[in-house]
Amino acid sequence: MSPKSLKAPRGTRDFYPDEYRQREWLFDCFRRVAHRFAFEEVDAPMLEEADLFIRKAGEEIVDQLYHFEIHDHHLALRPEMTPSIARLVIARAGALRMPLRWFTITQNWRYERMQRGRKREHFQWNMDIWGEPGVAAEAELISALFSATDEMGLPRGTVRVRLNSRALLEESLRGGALRDRPEAFEPLCIVIDKLEKIGPESVLEQLTAPKGGIGLTEESAESVLALLGARDLDEAAAHVPDDSAALADLRRLFTLLDAYGVGDQVAFDASVVRGLAYYTGIVFEAFDAAGQLRSICGGGRYDRLSETLGGKAIPAVGFGFGDMVIAELLQDQNRMPELPRRVDDFVFALEEDQREEAIRLAARLRSGDRRVELALAGGRLKRALADANRIGANQIWMLGPDEAERRVVRVRDLLSGEEREEPLTE
Repeated sequence: MSPKSLKAPRGTRDFYPDEYRQREWLFDCFRRVAHRFAFEEVDAPMLEEADLFIRKAGEEIVDQLYHFEIHDHHLALRPEMTPSIARLVIARAGALRMPLRWFTITQNWRYERMQRGRKREHFQWNMDIWGEPGVAAEAELISALFSATDEMGLPRGTVRVRLNSRALLEESLRGGALRDRPEAFEPLCIVIDKLEKIGPESVLEQLTAPKGGIGLTEESAESVLALLGARDLDEAAAHVPDDSAALADLRRLFTLLDAYGVGDQVAFDASVVRGLAYYTGIVFEAFDAAGQLRSICGGGRYDRLSETLGGKAIPAVGFGFGDMVIAELLQDQNRMPELPRRVDDFVFALEEDQREEAIRLAARLRSGDRRVELALAGGRLKRALADANRIGANQIWMLGPDEAERRVVRVRDLLSGEEREEPLTE
């Protein structure tokens, strides 16, 4: 076996016990918030038919799939959870009571360029609402997002949300630059989602490239960039009709966010479009306020996804909140807890003659839902006390020849140092 075989594949992670405890703490934060908002947890296979994820050419996610063919099936490790959720909803759409409030915590895979806060496998908390067409659903989800950062102990203002509406952008472009070419809207969104990464000049070049699938004139492309520069709703209003439904939705959403008490943490940003083709309305992303990290969370409305997958049209909105960037932020803010191993009792038999009694004692303690480590070998009491302290046990239960003869066990409280004897029959 080569040394390479003993390493985890690039872009993946091993979780040793201390790291696993931190991961579970984070997942517990996600679950507590989801339950507080009355969401139910669901799951689906990590393997799906690859066609579920291969929707639109040009999406980065399509090129990042871990996929393979076996027994005439083209399968892929899920890169995200939303299509799987859509599949679950479609399968029982007639029997499900809407609106649905579902959440998941899943492991996802994308073969992408690694950087801080991004590897090729990650865990993601998804919250999705199906069956509600109004922006009350978006407001509920954004409020849950901030509840999660509160739950983690991050001060308000550490995380901020930027939001936009693809419908607003669509109203503007299909009334102008894309009047005769509505099919170019989704590829256009994929390009302008790269604005921060590649800059306005490169975006302009891709929007106007004759063979790029969008083919705007330079004037039209510049008008798109002008709209993307809008930083408040009044600026955005200059680019859309007076009766814009998308603009009205945005104004209503901000009113609702104020009622939740989070409106001051959310800003309109017309450059936020999200890189997935299925989004249809409000889209949003959460970032650290200092701007040191990549997106913490992203989501939006995807009312037509179920229809594109062969089901009936069902309005839907959701977000995905990864575990890696938030972990970086928690470390930067000194908010990631150090979580010691939790053991209630350490049971130690000094000699083999007391082993069977020690086993029965440990079993009785465990039946009371206590966390009990049983020393698997005898030896010196000093070593047993050191081991009990090392694992953070609250008590050590000690059985030697004298205790066994008197049918008692000696118990030491490792915090106070106090000792007592307990009958072995209890």
